[in-house]
Amino acid sequence: MALSLFSKSKKAIIERAQDDYATKMRLKYKPYYHAMESQSGTRIRLNGRDMIMLSSNDYLGLSFHPKVIEACGGAAKVWGTSTTGARISNGSRSYHVELEEKIAAFLGREACHVSVAGYISCCSAVASFAQKGDLILADKNIHSCLVDATRLSMATVERFSHNNPEDLRAILKGLPHNTPKMLVVEGVYSMEGHICRLPELAQIGEEHGCFTVLDDAHGIGVLGRQGRGTVDHFKLGDQVDLVCGSLSKSLASTGGFVAGSRAMIDYLRTNSRQTLFSAAISPAMAATASASLDLMQSEPQHLERLWKNTKRYREMLKGLGLDIWESETPAVPIVLGSKELVYRFWNALLDQGVFTVMSIAPAVPPGKDLIRTAVSALHSDEDLEKIAAAMAYAVKQM
Repeated sequence: MALSLFSKSKKAIIERAQDDYATKMRLKYKPYYHAMESQSGTRIRLNGRDMIMLSSNDYLGLSFHPKVIEACGGAAKVWGTSTTGARISNGSRSYHVELEEKIAAFLGREACHVSVAGYISCCSAVASFAQKGDLILADKNIHSCLVDATRLSMATVERFSHNNPEDLRAILKGLPHNTPKMLVVEGVYSMEGHICRLPELAQIGEEHGCFTVLDDAHGIGVLGRQGRGTVDHFKLGDQVDLVCGSLSKSLASTGGFVAGSRAMIDYLRTNSRQTLFSAAISPAMAATASASLDLMQSEPQHLERLWKNTKRYREMLKGLGLDIWESETPAVPIVLGSKELVYRFWNALLDQGVFTVMSIAPAVPPGKDLIRTAVSALHSDEDLEKIAAAMAYAVKQM
């Protein structure tokens, strides 16, 4: 056999990927990428076992509401399954415009743009407006989509201590007043369950000429009148320049939005690479979000049940002596402090038929390794009783 004159070189990127420690540990312990075989409300089936879902962002439980399901199917019958195009070219449809107008009115904004993912929308809300030479002031605990957005913007980034107005003020004191500045925070921090100290932070931002961007993915549907979010919760009005978020939490759909003044949304549609080069949201998902938005305003019982369940669940965990990181919302962490303890606790809950999610450093600060749980309006009294028994069992295994 003839020998090749050229020997095949090793590919460093392939070797690095194959040797990745985090991937090896994920494949060994299998805490992520579980594929449920079926679901009905809060009940799922995983590996042939019936379980209670305790980590869904479906806060209001609308993804199983008959009117939402009907709207989803009906839109596909009328419009097909996809526009197969970007909004700027051939992808826009009247149902996109109708949803945008509805979200804008709900949030008290002039305009809104809806895109294919919450990650895309939140990224565009930062990266499209901040530029090289600008300064971004960002909470240390912002979501990865916002972190990526700050990098894409090429602006200088200063991170202030989580939810700490005093630290923000101290950082701003030494900065030139005429430098264009952006303040980036979340309404509800989904890993911690904390509500943003928005009145103080936004006021400091106003004093220093900051353009304020609020990611309210976990605040919409949870806080404010009829779930209008964190700005409405604090009655702040136009002190926040842009509100962005996801349609995949309380709105029971997929996609994302950015809402603000008409001038800012027009600028976004001209300059946001994330917006310009992303396909449009599907007809079914637009109809789902629209129907969910209607229900948030016409059926207040879902929000009432959510907070009733949240109060009962937090009291349950506190009664067991568990650290919930002072969570104020339906997103409730159980802080255990090490990946070993988190894995054992998560496994114990799984053994008792309760599905949760692990989150360990560096996804959370060192010493804050936790179980991420979330309460839904759909959790029944029977669900909560079973969850309480499973939590008590998991505590004993520690």
